[in-house]
Amino acid sequence: MSQIKTVNPATDATLSTYDMMDKATAFQKIELAHAAFEKWKTKTHAERAPILRDIAKELRAHADEFSQLMTNEMGKLLRDGQTEIELCARIFEYTAEHGPEKLADEERTHSGGKKRGVVTYSPIGVVYSIQPWNFPIYQPVRVLAANLMAGNSVVLKHAEICTGSGLLLQKVCAKAGLPDGLFEVIVIDHDTSDEVIAHDLVRGVTMTGSDGAGRQIGQTAAKHLKKSVLELGSNDSYLVLEDADIELAVKTCVMGRLYNNGQTCVSAKRFIVTDAVYDAFISGFVDAMKSIKMGDPTSDDTQLGPLSSAGQYKTVAEQVEKSLAHGADLLCGGNPDEAQTGQYYPATVLGNCKPGAPAYDDEIFGPVASVIRAKDDEDAMRIANDSRYGLGGGIFSKDAEKALKLARNHFDTGMIRINSFGAADPNMPFGGVKDSGFGREHGGFGMKEFVNAKAIYLP
Repeated sequence: MSQIKTVNPATDATLSTYDMMDKATAFQKIELAHAAFEKWKTKTHAERAPILRDIAKELRAHADEFSQLMTNEMGKLLRDGQTEIELCARIFEYTAEHGPEKLADEERTHSGGKKRGVVTYSPIGVVYSIQPWNFPIYQPVRVLAANLMAGNSVVLKHAEICTGSGLLLQKVCAKAGLPDGLFEVIVIDHDTSDEVIAHDLVRGVTMTGSDGAGRQIGQTAAKHLKKSVLELGSNDSYLVLEDADIELAVKTCVMGRLYNNGQTCVSAKRFIVTDAVYDAFISGFVDAMKSIKMGDPTSDDTQLGPLSSAGQYKTVAEQVEKSLAHGADLLCGGNPDEAQTGQYYPATVLGNCKPGAPAYDDEIFGPVASVIRAKDDEDAMRIANDSRYGLGGGIFSKDAEKALKLARNHFDTGMIRINSFGAADPNMPFGGVKDSGFGREHGGFGMKEFVNAKAIYLP
């Protein structure tokens, strides 16, 4: 039987070893999830809501345990783990409060308005959730909460490096009273995962990860005619316009680039700065990045912890090297201490980034900022949209209405922050366009991704 092990990226010490499930065991979990769905689907939305609220309570009660485990498994700052668990609790509470209304039957008419029609949002069954390591609890939760309220069951395949986090989430949900089978965790390889997608009882597939993995999973789901939601990567652009508050922009962009050790799909990655304010922004931004304290993720004064794994470290280092070879300037950082224990990569700023370099074209999933000079505001927007991605982005301008107009009419992404940074909010839709995927989570939208909008014609 093959095994996987989890490793602490701050110390390189092995944490735990887990046995991989064979196909038969994974299929048994799917069958359990389907059996649980058959009972759960008969409950009303109002009857499901209390369980979601109880899960929120249990999450908060286990916040310290979750936070320490996430720090151990993928290097997240300990305090950020607390923030993540609070967000997860709020997602369950939002879903419990608003789900019954969002998913309520709709009264309509048919036959020229003469007869009554009803539209119901009926659950479809087992939803297969494939999730990454960067937010070990939040990523599964945003799928789980929405689908439990909709009446579905969920089978989770978590990233190998945070297997413990996925299993702890299942344990806490059970402690909160979630009926057996409604949330199952499977520890499997990629080949078995493809067979799970093909399983007749799996009705939907949702995945968060890279666009490369998204293509493979999306194609497999489409081959078997399974509905899918894909939340993929991005190289989000933050525009610093000619009338930007530079002090605010510098402070926010540093936070936006380094949050979660730079490993956030919707974080600030490309900084497109207009010529009029370029020098002022660069001066403040580079100084701020140089001052970042990197170290032990459990320490209160640490601002930047390790990357999640040796593989992730290697990927980021290679992307920086290729960008420098393509003409980018190293303004600070780079040159990590190869002798240091742990997967620590310093806060880095690359200037003069051009098309063809990873720093311009691709997603660097680490604490590396790409700075691009624009001639003016119009040129900045052109550069921002010159990307195969379209998940998030930001605009810095003292004229909020002008920024709103740009965001609404010109910025080709799913989410845009104006003079601020943030990762997600339960009340706002989350998702992207282009190679950043399709479908939406949060804001009530995620509850309707895996339901059957059923038309019922009454005489």
